[in-house]
Amino acid sequence: MAGTVASLALTLCTLLSTAYCYNYSTERFRVPVDHFSFAVNDTFEIRYLVNADHWREDGGPIFFYTGNEGDITMFAENTGFMWEIAEKFKALIIFAEHRYYGESLPYGNNSYTEPKYLGYLTSQQALADYADLIKYLTANQTEYNKSPVIAFGGSYGGMLAAWFRMKYPHIVAGSIAASAPILQFTGLTPCEAFYRIVTSDFEAASSECSNSIRKSWKAINNVTSSDGGRAWLSSAWQLCKPLQKQGDVSALKDWLIDIYTNMAMLNYPYPTNFLAPLPAKPIKVACQFLPDSKQEEKPLLQSLFKAISVYTNYTGKTKCLDIGEDATSDLGERGWDFQACTEMVMPMCSDGRHDMFEKKAWDFTQYSDTCYKKWKVRPQPDLAVKIYGGKDISTTSNIIFSNGLLDPWSSGGVLRSMSTSVRAVIIPEGAHHLDLRASNPADPTSVIEARRAYQYFISTWIKQYRKQQTKKKRLLSRNTTE
Repeated sequence: MAGTVASLALTLCTLLSTAYCYNYSTERFRVPVDHFSFAVNDTFEIRYLVNADHWREDGGPIFFYTGNEGDITMFAENTGFMWEIAEKFKALIIFAEHRYYGESLPYGNNSYTEPKYLGYLTSQQALADYADLIKYLTANQTEYNKSPVIAFGGSYGGMLAAWFRMKYPHIVAGSIAASAPILQFTGLTPCEAFYRIVTSDFEAASSECSNSIRKSWKAINNVTSSDGGRAWLSSAWQLCKPLQKQGDVSALKDWLIDIYTNMAMLNYPYPTNFLAPLPAKPIKVACQFLPDSKQEEKPLLQSLFKAISVYTNYTGKTKCLDIGEDATSDLGERGWDFQACTEMVMPMCSDGRHDMFEKKAWDFTQYSDTCYKKWKVRPQPDLAVKIYGGKDISTTSNIIFSNGLLDPWSSGGVLRSMSTSVRAVIIPEGAHHLDLRASNPADPTSVIEARRAYQYFISTWIKQYRKQQTKKKRLLSRNTTE
């Protein structure tokens, strides 16, 4: 009966698209600030969310979400697949918060003040936090009856889920790594690939739409070249702060790039409220306002304002547009910006011909200088590849890399299976980790089939794990007898 009620609740949550649908308790676990040296003895608490409604404590699996760059409650409420299959597998659900995000701040309000406090924000340290947490959660289980751990994650969280299996195979039995761009690094993926996928999403909706956006950059430059033009655009676009100098115009264009990118990532087949309230297929909705790329500059920019309002003001409640607010502000942009300035250096560029953006080359020197100005650190572009292997992951096992072809991050994803146990799952109609979201009547067949495949592999990994545990137990018994 309890399972039926839970299933009904999940169905209602999905249909109503409401937040806070899932029940969990909030716990905290103390970890070292630095797992890898003996010079710093500071500790702090990471937050994690727990649901044990269906868990069979004598060895039922642990479904472990490797938290990424944001408040962990947001990921818990947008990763319905884990919740939906927990009853079938009798699993414990854990959502672990990434250090320096949400409430898991090592040095409280000082955490982001200077490198001596912020320098422990790395993927390696976060994975060590998760390893310690799992050891704690399974401490009371017998050595040969421990719960197999299945890691889940989307985007950066998907990268962590994959790397967790690679670096801690004795702790993690298998990983579902959704939309995980582990190849979006220097020398592995062409820098122009990301924005070409964004462009293809808009072109698929309408060639006039992508052409309108391509032409809009010149229109913005021309209109804002005078004080009167900047005043006109500030009024026409209802900007909270008027454009006064060239730096404001550059900020406006960066803001637009974020919007187009996010719309591509969130081009889901049903309404969502993940980064912003959005309709189903938001790119298609936005492109309805851009039917004619031959418009004069000011009419074109007026049409563009209506198109971007699908992202910035779909509810109609926003009174003015704040371009100083990053389009992904709720995802912990400060922490991710620091990570992008240290180990997560993901080169991106555009040429203005094969994509709908202004021409912009990848300039690592300029990028490094900008990072130093903001954070007093210099990026290490080869660090992630050196630590995790880049394309050389043939020795690992039990990882599913899934990528939706609507998702620009698929440019850096694993798109071909590496072996029988490191599989690539391609979802042609999928946007950013759509497969980890809750089931929805509008889900394309490719997503439904992908989720079935995941359950098959999860079952296989759990059987493998239990078989290994049984074998160890028999060997121990034999050695004890002898």
